Order: sequence, then C-alpha cells, then structure tokens
Amino acid sequence: MKAALYCRLSEEDRCKADPAADSQSIQNQKAMLLAYAEEQGWDVYHLYSDDDYTGADRNRPAFQQLLRDAQAKRFDIVLCKTQSRFTREMEVVETYLHGLFPLWGIRFVSIVDHADTANKGNKKARQINGLVNEWYLEDMSDSIKSVLDAKRRAGYHIGAFALYGYRKDPEHKGHLLVDEEAAAVVREAFTRFAAGQGKTEIAREFNARSLPNPTAYKQQKGLFYRQAHGGTRWTYATVARLLTNEIYCGNMVQGRYGSVSYKTKKNRPRPRDQWFRVEGTHEAIIEPALWRQVQERLRQHTRPRGSKKPNPLTRKVFCARCSCLLRLSTAHGRQYLRCPTHMADRQACPGVFLALDALEAALLDELRRLTHALLGEQEDWEVLLAQGMTETLAQTMLDRVQAGPRQEDCVPVQVIWKF
Repeated sequence: MKAALYCRLSEEDRCKADPAADSQSIQNQKAMLLAYAEEQGWDVYHLYSDDDYTGADRNRPAFQQLLRDAQAKRFDIVLCKTQSRFTREMEVVETYLHGLFPLWGIRFVSIVDHADTANKGNKKARQINGLVNEWYLEDMSDSIKSVLDAKRRAGYHIGAFALYGYRKDPEHKGHLLVDEEAAAVVREAFTRFAAGQGKTEIAREFNARSLPNPTAYKQQKGLFYRQAHGGTRWTYATVARLLTNEIYCGNMVQGRYGSVSYKTKKNRPRPRDQWFRVEGTHEAIIEPALWRQVQERLRQHTRPRGSKKPNPLTRKVFCARCSCLLRLSTAHGRQYLRCPTHMADRQACPGVFLALDALEAALLDELRRLTHALLGEQEDWEVLLAQGMTETLAQTMLDRVQAGPRQEDCVPVQVIWKF
C-alpha cells in the first residue's frame, strides 16, 4: 500500500530559527506521519506540506497537488494528523472523503481523531468533526473581524501597507506619518486637477517625468507589494483613486470593502454608512480648501447615477497587452473601449481602440453560434438574441434545465451563462 502524507500549519511558528525552513509544528507532523506509516507497513509515496495556510484555503499548492495525484491513483491512502489538517470545510469533507476518494479507490486516515474511510462505522464521527471544524472557522472569523472593527472605530490603521503619501509609524502601531517624497506628488496631483488639468493629462505628466506610481514606489522602498492591473505606470484610474481618498485630509476611512464570506478572500463594496470614519487621526497632506475644490470639480464631471443605462460589458473587458481595464469613451457619436495605460503613456502599451458596437455584435454572434450548436434551432431563442436579451435567454435556458433536460449533457448551458 502506498500512502501520501499531508501536513499543514495555519500560522507560522514565531520561534522559527530559519524563515525558509518548515516550522517546528510541521516537522512534528512529518515525524508522526512517517512513524505511523512505517508502523502500518505502508510505503510513503510522497510527503505533501503546506506551511502558513488555513484549512479553508482550497488553493493550497501541496493540497491541490495531492488531489491531482489522488485522481491519477498514484497512491492508495491519504494520511494526516487530524481531519482538520486536510480541511476545515464540511463541503470538502463530503466532496472528497465521502465522494471522490471512494470513487478513486483512495482511503483517508487521520491519526489523532481516528478518522478512517475504510471504517463505515465512524462516518458520522467524520461528519461531526467536519461540522465542528466548520463552526471553528466561522467563530474564528467573527472573532478576528470584531477585533479589527474595534481598532478601526478607534482610528487605528489596519492595512498591511500605508496609503501612498504616508508611511507606518515604527513607534506607534496603527498610526501614519507623512512620507514627504510621495506626499509632494499627491499635492501636485490635487493642485493640477484643481487648476483644470484632467486625470489622463496628469498621468501623462508624471510618466514623462518618470515618477513611479504608487505600486512602483512601494516596491522601490522594499515593500512586498503585488503589481496591480496597469503595471507600474500612472493611469487615469490611479489618479482618480488618489483624488477621492479622504485619508489625505487627515481622516481615517476604512471598511469600504468587506469579505463576502469567511470561506473566501473575495471582497465587495460596502454601503457608505457602514464605513469606519474617524477624523483627525494623522497629519493631513491636503488642506481642506483644496480638498473641497477638487471634490466639487469631480462632482461637476460625474454623470448623475441612473442617468444612463449601464453597459453590460462594463468592467469586463481588459487590454490583452497590459491587462488594464478598458475605459469607455465617445467619439463622433460612437462609443469605443480604450486602454488607459496607452492613453497615459503611449510607450508603455501599444493600446487598443475597439468599437463597442462591433464587440457586442461579435459576442452576440458567438452566443448565437453556441446556442444553435449546443441546444438546436429555436425561434424564441432567435427573438431574444435579436433583441439583445441575453440575460432573459440565459434564464430561459436555466429554467428548461431545471424542468428536465432534453439532451444527455446540459453543462454547455452553464458555459453560455458564464459567457
């Protein structure tokens, strides 16, 4: 019998002598699993290890490799210290321990809590363990969130990185100090916009002077900051975000985005009345008069909400060259999608200039082709497509699937819905 050994640690051991080495708890797990496998007479196929990953993270690299090898039937047993080391999600327990693993001929064994899929008698115990681990995740998430919210209400800065123009106070945790080098650029952007310059024009000026944008600036200062869409050049969006951030006035504003669920890292915007706003928490970079002047000009150039029907392709089309979100512009009565990186710096990206109606026509033709190829010719679908009612069409397809499929495989319907 070949056994795959899996161990995981959710928090890094603070006493780790070598940051590149596995933490002591991981080493203990490895020793326990190796000893148990030898005692049972199992050959060790491979030892999979994820350090500093939570049990709710399904994208753990070693965990994903383990699942791929299990599907390929490269071993017979998955061995863990406890079931929670494998996962803390009840859904994953049911999917793999009670679903796919038996289908693939894989046995799951955990040493401490005695989970063993070869023993049908302890299936309820495994499910109870899964529920307890799930509750633990939810309770821990609520506890952490309450602590962070309390700090936000007190005006402490919570983010991993200080806002561009500021730096973290090394002596007072949660307090911000002005970074004069970056603050000078912030003041210039506000001053230029108040004087009548546009956001793209400001971005071009900064790029012409080779000023690093906020992402590049943090990286130059040695901060491990990931590169966002648009790269390290100033763009329209970069300037726009800078001009609307009230933190530059000395007020701490946090909680503008909140997590969708404790099971995912995805965030979504929160209503303004749920933000945490505390005035006078740090030194201001922008004076109140200049802030009001800039905000008034922004309001004058902002289309009232609901004045125009939103386009279904909004925030869904990106530049294939620089991965920047394309902006909608109008020229000679026709709408186009343009690359903001190219608009701000022609040398940074060759850019794209795409007619919106041509893109919509191409998408509609592709949707029609897929519909006819996968679901057959139907007059009502043709009518909906001709009217551009793709959402209604998709709902019609889903309703038909729920009522009962007319084909053996209706997965392509879901592909069209995502499309």
